[in-house]
Amino acid sequence: MADSDDTDILYLGLLALALIALIPGLVIHSFIVGVNVTDWWKGRSVTPVDHIVTSLGISRMCAQCAKVIFIAIGLGLRIHDFYNSWIISTVYVFFTYANFWLTSLLSVVFCLKISNLQTRLFLYLRGMITHSTVYFIIAAVLLSAFNCMMPLTIALPNLYRDNINNTIMAYLSMHCSSINYTYIYTVGAIIPLLFYVISSVLLFSSLYHHTTKMASNSSINLETYYSLMKFVSLTFIYNTLYFIGHFVCVLYYYFYCSHLTWLRIVLDVLPVLHSSYLIYRTPRLRSQMSKVLQYLSDFVSQRKVTETRESMGVVTL
Repeated sequence: MADSDDTDILYLGLLALALIALIPGLVIHSFIVGVNVTDWWKGRSVTPVDHIVTSLGISRMCAQCAKVIFIAIGLGLRIHDFYNSWIISTVYVFFTYANFWLTSLLSVVFCLKISNLQTRLFLYLRGMITHSTVYFIIAAVLLSAFNCMMPLTIALPNLYRDNINNTIMAYLSMHCSSINYTYIYTVGAIIPLLFYVISSVLLFSSLYHHTTKMASNSSINLETYYSLMKFVSLTFIYNTLYFIGHFVCVLYYYFYCSHLTWLRIVLDVLPVLHSSYLIYRTPRLRSQMSKVLQYLSDFVSQRKVTETRESMGVVTL
């Protein structure tokens, strides 16, 4: 009984942390999605970067919501709830993979748009990806779904061979005891990470060489290039930490058959910080955010003035 109470308290604490992380995440991600969708709805031009950032915001919102639901299920977890828990966990993993692929695609598009490389292959890729961004987003979603389905396809033959009745329980137990699932995660996550590293290194080196050449000319303002190099460096750190953190969670689950839920909650905060930085670095999003904050500030000020007048009226009476 005491162990059950301790588990409930633990899940309540984790749920509180997840909700604290969820609220700013929903605000930031929904803001990005809302601005881009509104621009598209009004017929304004939407760039390939806007398509990717919008898809990224949706996947990050869904991942955070899935994590909160997973923890909420854990509060009243019983045998018959394993099926729901497994479904929500799979959904969370799917959107995590989508986050990997879409972040890598965003880095590749940035590299192709900003880098000044002029090789034939580079120019071909720039034209192809720029005009086919939607198809690459769909491919990223399909690859994420494929990565999620791979563990299930490995488990099903074993379940059929062993005539196991409780398929979900058997699947979960095999999931944490087989190194194959660690391999699947590593391959599924390291491929987009590889694309990300290559594109980031190419873009950073291109910006660095360009600024080195222009440094001798004092009339040229290099602040834009330095800020881009800072952007590439910070996003590189974010993506590396995100990958390593999830890899640690997978290894921990393999060795101890238990989720590092608190670490996953912390990892879900990183995309919120990254999306906030994207808003800061994108002039259109930054302008819309300034308008929203100004509106909220005016609303609060007007509300205070109204309350003050009402209180003065009460005192006068």
